[in-house]
Amino acid sequence: MLHVEFLIGGRVVYVVLLALVAGFLALRLYAVLGKRTGHEQPLPRTAEEGQIAGPAQRPAIDIPSERRDTANPVVDPTAEAGVRAIAQAEPGFSPEQFVDGAKAAYKMILEAFWRGDEEELSWLVDEDVRSAFAAAIAQRAEAGHTLDNKLVGIERAIISAASVDGRNARITVRIDADIAAVTRDGEGNVIAGSMSDAVETHDVWTFARTLKGDDPNWKLVETDED
Repeated sequence: MLHVEFLIGGRVVYVVLLALVAGFLALRLYAVLGKRTGHEQPLPRTAEEGQIAGPAQRPAIDIPSERRDTANPVVDPTAEAGVRAIAQAEPGFSPEQFVDGAKAAYKMILEAFWRGDEEELSWLVDEDVRSAFAAAIAQRAEAGHTLDNKLVGIERAIISAASVDGRNARITVRIDADIAAVTRDGEGNVIAGSMSDAVETHDVWTFARTLKGDDPNWKLVETDED
């Protein structure tokens, strides 16, 4: 589930982790939230926090047009003013690292949610988000269902909105991915979905953080679907 000032890359997630890399990402991703369980059961939407960690220090970002990757941009033109404002308020901010973290968090959070791993989710998301996920997991368990899902790949991740109000920053990331989703009953029989057909997903996560604070982690404050 989540998934990341990315964060995320940190717990944002989320990216995806291994021993040495895992320790690094854990610091950066400390919590991103995915919101999809597969095509049959979207994650509950909420408006409070999940989280992600801050990037290495860099000069303020200008994002001049001649340096943009027009084929695979990480910032939508409509979000550039907000990204610049965040970079000016906190020069170490890197949109590239943030997006990498968001992708890592996405995988991490979704897989934890699919497993029903509330312990892992507890350090990836904030209390409100955790409660929403826990309720969905409990509902699934009560029905005797399990999810056998797989993140096939992330096709695109881009910052679609960004803003600063005082020291409070918000960044919205749109993630387009392919997910193979299967729901099984208590006896292991498939009751929905197929592992041979990936479902296109278009998820929108919004993260927030107090800039120049002691906590380098961004928190997921909202999840939606485009």
